[in-house]
Amino acid sequence: MRFSHIALLTTLAASPAFAEAEKYTLDASHSQIVFSYNHLGYSTGTGMFSGFNGEIMFDQADPAASSVTVSFPVKSMLTGWQERFDHFMSPDFFGAADDEMVTFTSTAIEVTGEKTAKITGDLTLNEVTKSVVLDAVVNQVGDHPMANMPWAGFSATTTLLRSDYNLGLFAPFVSDEVQVNISVEAMKAE
Repeated sequence: MRFSHIALLTTLAASPAFAEAEKYTLDASHSQIVFSYNHLGYSTGTGMFSGFNGEIMFDQADPAASSVTVSFPVKSMLTGWQERFDHFMSPDFFGAADDEMVTFTSTAIEVTGEKTAKITGDLTLNEVTKSVVLDAVVNQVGDHPMANMPWAGFSATTTLLRSDYNLGLFAPFVSDEVQVNISVEAMKAE
């Protein structure tokens, strides 16, 4: 009888229900955040953040138990035009110091489908912290064919209001709403 209890406990301990989140680090060379906004009704302005750091504690057996943290300097923004970047970094908008960071830390994950979830988290931007919800998709999880190690890809979207972060100059002529598209790859940490 004692042997069967030990065998049962061993089997349960090895089952996926007892799996824990595994640490994945973002692949900075394949992770981007692209944002866009309407400019006076004439065009769509676009910018990007790339090359940033972050980590995902990914629990494949229980995705709701996962978490994500990301941070990057405000001044790593790419706009494609130096004068626009200079204006965004001016006191009209960010007035950003060299060490000013954008951060996101998840606070909850609600699984909505086989590969989809809503990730709620605290976004700190321009020294203001607000809760945001990302509509996230697991693109793929598996062994990277070139790196020969576990890899994961995710995408997400959200809409932010510039005015929520004290960046609302020229609204509503320049749209207060900013569309955010995120695409990241992450490798399992060793």
